[in-house]
Amino acid sequence: MSIHPSAIIDADAKIHPSVRIGPHTVIERGVNIGEGSIIDSGVRIYRGTRIGRHNHIFHGCVLGCLPQDLGFDPGSETWLEIGDHNMFREGVNISRATNAEQPTRIGSRNYFMGNAHIGHDCRFGDHNIVVNGAVIGGHVQVGNRVFISGLVAVHQFCRIGDFAMLAGLAKIVKDVPPYTVADGNPASLIGTNVVGLRRNGFSSGQRRTIKQAYKTIHQSGLNTSQALESLIGEESSPEVDAVVEFFRTSKRGVLAHR
Repeated sequence: MSIHPSAIIDADAKIHPSVRIGPHTVIERGVNIGEGSIIDSGVRIYRGTRIGRHNHIFHGCVLGCLPQDLGFDPGSETWLEIGDHNMFREGVNISRATNAEQPTRIGSRNYFMGNAHIGHDCRFGDHNIVVNGAVIGGHVQVGNRVFISGLVAVHQFCRIGDFAMLAGLAKIVKDVPPYTVADGNPASLIGTNVVGLRRNGFSSGQRRTIKQAYKTIHQSGLNTSQALESLIGEESSPEVDAVVEFFRTSKRGVLAHR
């Protein structure tokens, strides 16, 4: 194990022998860090943080800090769980959960750019990109392969569907369904994420199917319930099923279409 002599590591922390830890980093009791991870200088990892394999945590990150929730009991044992192959650039801040039964959870192969904040009780899937200065409120759920641009603000309890893109400076106050682009303050849906779908290998046929599904929802003259029933009655596809399921399970409501 390569640990700089100025690092402060609690004897109760469980750290794989292959982990590298830089100067002036502080790791509290009960932290678990998996194989091949790199912890740079000036990082603070609080108790209750479990980090998987081959993560790179850059200078000044703060992981597993107390939730920014006035009702939280600081003595509660809650958790932050992080998967494998994630990148946390300088100044990223992620809070642990308020609920001991459900940790704040970050999946695998996500890229968090400088000074992004992820609030308590959030759940991220895999292969997401969060750009500099984005602020994600508590209890937000983010799917897979989502692109969150710089200085985006996402309200607590919102959901962001798979393959969605949030444009720079967007203010997100309702759910963003899969395969779409959200922009504005407050944000609205401005179309499907054509570039993201192409980059992720969606065929022209799949892209047409997705576009047609949203055309039915937004431009057919049907209300949302009627449009979803219409889509169910058509020939099914995984993409359409995902859209219908997202709308049906939304609790905050879905962003309006511009």
